[in-house]
Amino acid sequence: MSGWASRCPARGRPEPARTGAGEAARRRRTLRFEGWIAGLGTTSGTRIVLGHWQRSPFGPFSDVMLEHPDGERLLLAPTRETAGFIAGTYVFDTVRVVPVRVGVADGAWTVAAGPLRLRFVTGRRGPLGLLLRAVPAALARRPAWSALIDGPARLLLPGVRTRGSAGAGRREWYGARDLRAVRALTASFDGTGLGALAPVDPPVRFGFGSVPRRPSLTRVITTVRLGAG
Repeated sequence: MSGWASRCPARGRPEPARTGAGEAARRRRTLRFEGWIAGLGTTSGTRIVLGHWQRSPFGPFSDVMLEHPDGERLLLAPTRETAGFIAGTYVFDTVRVVPVRVGVADGAWTVAAGPLRLRFVTGRRGPLGLLLRAVPAALARRPAWSALIDGPARLLLPGVRTRGSAGAGRREWYGARDLRAVRALTASFDGTGLGALAPVDPPVRFGFGSVPRRPSLTRVITTVRLGAG
């Protein structure tokens, strides 16, 4: 899952009461993913988005989205189930089901996903990261919060969106809770080096928004509301 849409009760009017069955149905249509998203550019022109999900409806898993310099968008996902869900939410030219292994130690992340080998190192939090660390998880899970911060996010991080429409009539909200810069990277694809760390430029085109232009690692709670079908 990667990238960063709102339904708030109208002011002055209470939200209609829900029946027990209606509330259960709504919950089944609302899925949450809690973990980390890394957005990385390389001097070869390949851009990489890693989703590392510690909690999800599919259990813990990781996935990788890549956009090559020629515009090809590739998804690497660990199971048919996760691949099907992600490909139904975002746009890809190629989807591959491969083992995706992620290790984290002392700020260094290592990723092995089919043809991709990746290692990156995070740096210290900046002022925005410190502010996001103060956001409670309960607040980050609320779509209304993600809708509220969508405007400021666009100003501070061009290309980033915290709400939007996804595939299959789905809506998405992103609630960020931490942000760290990435300061170093080594990566290869099918044995060919991808070069050094670079800005995520041009922005990736998997969904309604991109990751920050500056390579970064974001702790995030993603809420997906499925379409009525």
